Amino acid sequence: MKEGKSTILLFCLTFLIYKPTVIARVPTVTTVDICIYGGTSAGVIAAYTAKKMGKSVLLIEPGNRLGGLTSGGLGMTDIGNKFAVSGISLDFYRRIGRHYGKFEQWTFEPRVAKQLYEEYVRKANVKVIYQQRLVSVNTNGGLITDITIENAIQRGTPIQVIKAKIFMDCTYEGDLMAKSGVSYTVGRESNSTYNETYNGVQLRNKHQFPDGIDPYKTPGVKESGLLWGISTEALAPAGSGDKKVQTYNIRVCLTNAPANRIPITQPDDYKPERYELLLRLLEKKPVNDLRGIMTLSRMPNDKTDINNNGAFSTDMIGMNWNYPEAGYDRRKDIKKAHDNYTKGFFYFVGHDSRMPEHLRNEMLEWGYPKDEYVENNNWTSQMYVREARRMIGEYVMTQANCEGKQVVADGVGLAAYTMDSHNCQRIMVDGMVKNEGDVQIGGFDPYPISYRSLIPKREECTNLLVPVCLSASHIAYGSIRMEPVFMVLGQSSAVAACLAIDDKKSVQEVDIYKLQKILKNNPLADGSNPDILIDNADSANLVVKGTWKKGKKGGYGPTYLLSNYENGIGKSVKFIPEIIKEGNYEVYTYYPKLESGSEETVIHVSDGNKNFKKIITKSKVQVVGQTSGEWVSLGKYKLPGGKMAFVEIADNGDKGDVVADAVLFIATE
Repeated sequence: MKEGKSTILLFCLTFLIYKPTVIARVPTVTTVDICIYGGTSAGVIAAYTAKKMGKSVLLIEPGNRLGGLTSGGLGMTDIGNKFAVSGISLDFYRRIGRHYGKFEQWTFEPRVAKQLYEEYVRKANVKVIYQQRLVSVNTNGGLITDITIENAIQRGTPIQVIKAKIFMDCTYEGDLMAKSGVSYTVGRESNSTYNETYNGVQLRNKHQFPDGIDPYKTPGVKESGLLWGISTEALAPAGSGDKKVQTYNIRVCLTNAPANRIPITQPDDYKPERYELLLRLLEKKPVNDLRGIMTLSRMPNDKTDINNNGAFSTDMIGMNWNYPEAGYDRRKDIKKAHDNYTKGFFYFVGHDSRMPEHLRNEMLEWGYPKDEYVENNNWTSQMYVREARRMIGEYVMTQANCEGKQVVADGVGLAAYTMDSHNCQRIMVDGMVKNEGDVQIGGFDPYPISYRSLIPKREECTNLLVPVCLSASHIAYGSIRMEPVFMVLGQSSAVAACLAIDDKKSVQEVDIYKLQKILKNNPLADGSNPDILIDNADSANLVVKGTWKKGKKGGYGPTYLLSNYENGIGKSVKFIPEIIKEGNYEVYTYYPKLESGSEETVIHVSDGNKNFKKIITKSKVQVVGQTSGEWVSLGKYKLPGGKMAFVEIADNGDKGDVVADAVLFIATE
């Protein structure tokens, strides 16, 4: 007994001596005008805008990299129509262009995008804190008073409290919005919710398996079980709602430059059986090259942006349903699973002996770039979160807005992309494998996005803006959710935040007319003169001779003017700008490269004194990216004030159609 008591006494003394130190989580407090959570493309542009407008700004990025998906691998920009891209968002793509020696460019390397976003925050002296994530949100009477954040890597470290007049959620997940008590939804509404036709369950033919592909591990043997990735759920009625989320993937940057290439090796958790469906698909539907099983878009310097293509590709269908509302640890696991699936997909294509030899050989030409994502073992830290939470705010954007059946008056940005949802689930239908949820419906004009879709309901919160997880139905969000649009909405939200602070009003009380005027007259938020743009729809600044018909597909803006080459002599369209400030300008015309287009387009430029003849040769115009046209420079001119100068596009009678679309005048130093 004495020995037992001695042992207990020794243990107690040891515990007292070596008692673990408990670090008190005493918070530091930071106070700013505007706090922006999420260093996505929208977050960076919002922070830059607000700082340029004289406000104190804090940008919080939970990861270690600015730019979100734009710097995370999506180099093939989803444009829709360049007419929709304005302000600092457009400035970003022109900076990309200057980097590559062009006027503007929509394809780029991830590292270049990252450098430009860092340049924006450095230029405006924006304070950015990295690897800090949201813990809690305090509200009082409909106002967010402060938020608490912690280190995302080292748990238990001191926390920080951020106080601000206006908060902005620029994350893809909407965590700040959700913790603020604001209404939101996840998944797909039924068609009946907003009187839509493309929402809810949709079994369509795009990115779909052909009939006849067996779903069982042992073909024809039900008892063997379903192949990996096939859900046991039954197909629900068409148009019915659910909580399923369109699939995520990784937008992958690879290279085929030997000096910059790291070989693709077997990843963690590699399981070849995950790709059995790919073999069955190729047996049923052979492909000539890798583009048959993935969208392989070429980027500068021998790199790619790889995206999903076809029935079985880089989309990890059905594996992200609980991501939007999951905790940080679970999200990390989901991201890791997507990483492993994608790396495994590339490895399987290049190394599995059952794959067609020509695909294996082609895949082996590609590897991870040594000069990309150097801080993360040459692999992106950003998953393509196509959709997570969506706010239910003052106004919900729906299919009717996309199709122009409802047009809002409080627009603070345009969207133009197809209503695009990737598949939501992989199921068995009539004994065959099928994907469900893919919708791609386009053909409509650029349309305005309501300011009210960026703000919560008045009774829920009065000092929060949400430009990314904005208020939209699932199918409308599929059109809006493009990176250039997020940047536009980030800028619009920042201007609105500044107006709310200056006028001592809630975000719901912001003067929309004043907001729209600032966006129009000060598009770069730096006081510089805006570009002078004349579209073919600006009849007050056009003189049209002869009969021209309107074209739609492939131009700048909703329409362009098209001259039928028959009896074309004497037809012309004169674009006449009103030059507010005399000075030097570079002049551009937008050139849609149409199959029916004339090989030569004759253009006359007048500086108010002399006329200059320019000829655009169709074969020399190189269209790059997800677009069918480019701005072509017509030269630099010193232009007088007023309406003395003009650009005239004429039909010279050659075979082929002449297009008159838009003309741009940019002041130069």
